[in-house]
Amino acid sequence: MEFLPVSKDDMKKRGWDQLDFVYISGDAYVDHPSFGHAIICRQLERFGYKVGIIAQPDFHSAEDFKRLGKPRLAFLISAGNVDSMVNHYSVFKKRRKTDFYSPGGEPGKRPDRACIVYTARAKEAYKDVPVILGGIEASLRRFAHYDYWDNKLRRSILLDSKADIISYGMGERTMVEIAEALDSGIDARDITWIRGTVVRKKTVDDEETIFLPGYEELTKNKMKFAESFRIQYKNNEAPDSVPLAEQYDKNLFVVQNPPQPVLSREELDEVYEMPFTREYHPMYEKYGGIPALTEVKFSLTSVRGCYGGCAFCALTYHQGRITASRSMDSLIREAKLLTKKPDFKGYINDVGGPTANFRRPACEKQAEKGTCKHKDCLFPSPCRNLDTDHREYIELLKKLRQIDGVKKVFVRSGVRFDYALADRNDAFLKELCRYHVSGILKVAPEHVSDNVLRLMRKPENSVFRKFVKKYNEINREYDMNQYMIPYFISSHPGSRLEDAVELAEYLNHNRFVPDQVQDFYPTPGTLSTCMYYTGTDPLTGEKVYIPDSLEEKKMQRALLHFNRPENYELVKKALIKTGRTDLIGFGPDKLITPRPPSATKEAAAYLKKGGNKSAVSSDRGRSAKTGFNEDTKKQNIKAKYENTSAGGIKKSKKVKRK
Repeated sequence: MEFLPVSKDDMKKRGWDQLDFVYISGDAYVDHPSFGHAIICRQLERFGYKVGIIAQPDFHSAEDFKRLGKPRLAFLISAGNVDSMVNHYSVFKKRRKTDFYSPGGEPGKRPDRACIVYTARAKEAYKDVPVILGGIEASLRRFAHYDYWDNKLRRSILLDSKADIISYGMGERTMVEIAEALDSGIDARDITWIRGTVVRKKTVDDEETIFLPGYEELTKNKMKFAESFRIQYKNNEAPDSVPLAEQYDKNLFVVQNPPQPVLSREELDEVYEMPFTREYHPMYEKYGGIPALTEVKFSLTSVRGCYGGCAFCALTYHQGRITASRSMDSLIREAKLLTKKPDFKGYINDVGGPTANFRRPACEKQAEKGTCKHKDCLFPSPCRNLDTDHREYIELLKKLRQIDGVKKVFVRSGVRFDYALADRNDAFLKELCRYHVSGILKVAPEHVSDNVLRLMRKPENSVFRKFVKKYNEINREYDMNQYMIPYFISSHPGSRLEDAVELAEYLNHNRFVPDQVQDFYPTPGTLSTCMYYTGTDPLTGEKVYIPDSLEEKKMQRALLHFNRPENYELVKKALIKTGRTDLIGFGPDKLITPRPPSATKEAAAYLKKGGNKSAVSSDRGRSAKTGFNEDTKKQNIKAKYENTSAGGIKKSKKVKRK
């Protein structure tokens, strides 16, 4: 196995004078199947095409884009595994200090709006060479979209970039079909029929085509944008989708062809068993490598697609809701390859995908007829037709941990807890707890307010409490001291300040302070972003409260870390604003203490009654408590939420395992 050419010298070693395709990537070159550029390039190579990579080119001129010479068929351009604006900026629009997809994590290796900049430079280098856009940035911006950083609607990236074609979604089959069309001599602008592509047309006369509201309408009426999003959302699965057209001018339409069918199990096996080196290119060694490879290098992708339907997730728009999984034999072969790596320590870090335990289609009819247009598989509760059988996944995990050289197999990509609870028995959860949790299980309840959870299209908080109870019962059964790390989102559409206070109360009652919290980030292509821009749920027409002021967003986020001294004033302001000054005081049920605590009569009275001295401190001394575990009841509190009580993780204490 060898890397694809990154220089003229590499081309000479292969005896190549000219490449068929030059792939421009916003990420560093990592030849691993977790990186989109690696999969597409290896796929084209498998079909006989000569492909080279220019990773993170100098975008200040066109010179670096000529490094591999003029490609015979096309430039392929991607901003990388993450949208370039998300990669560069936090939700508060501050420049990020690291880029995990760049050498040594150094930022600034790619431009803002990378697809647009890279296309301009490629056209400048060789103006007659077609440009095909792909990857998450192009996929999620394929139609008119709300751009959080400009705070306005932007046109389809196909037009703003002046590229020729967009390959959206997972592009293995699409790119081969485009390559074959180009190789046969068809001009790129005339390749307008391939599934999984977005193209420009002067006229649209296909009777099946659905016309979305035009761009001018969208800019004038936010409800038209909600209508457009609703049509796109319900037309995103291959079996029954039709072309969609968005008009920009009298003779200019952006047309999305129906998506490609989901890859079969055999096709997915072939993709992931291509001859990847599974390493970053040696040219990055002097920088310490590429940080993004660390977590995925010894992980296995078991499944694609997700029918979870979370409103804030772009997977529905990019990978789709129909799942496809690899065979056990293929995954076992890959695991055996990993054990032969010199730096393999015996641990497979993950066996999963968007949702680890979605190994099977949601139901029998999904592969043939697609997902239901008017209801979800799991929201508001699991569909009665949902297949919740985990037996195949359990068998896979057993076989993987029996491989010579494998010490442990972990599941870290996230478990959908409502789906696990819907299974007829506890076999999966028992297997998970006994063998596949690294002391801490990551789950994503996202919030505790049922109103917010409804808009997120997540299960009610009672379902999460039930799961925590079950998880703790199983750990007790096997005498295992394991924790759970729940992830929460602040400032999601529908989340009022009162909801954020409710979440803070929940965390306080359970003696849990999260290491990290996420403020809602309005990225292109998600249902939640449409809510954020329009103030409406596009699927129901319901008006939605939007916490869009910077001050409120900061208060909601601060409430999740109410114990931190630097958040004191924001938390106090939020409690006063919501009329919850009852949460300011002394005792375990309070979020913050009055300042200065030593000078108040209330503090003295509290201590005189036998109160805990640590509760008089403004930071409460709880920064180390980062895990849920019902058995560690260090606080004498009758919890408001009876099914969980949390204690801190003691890193020096080894997890007991049978």
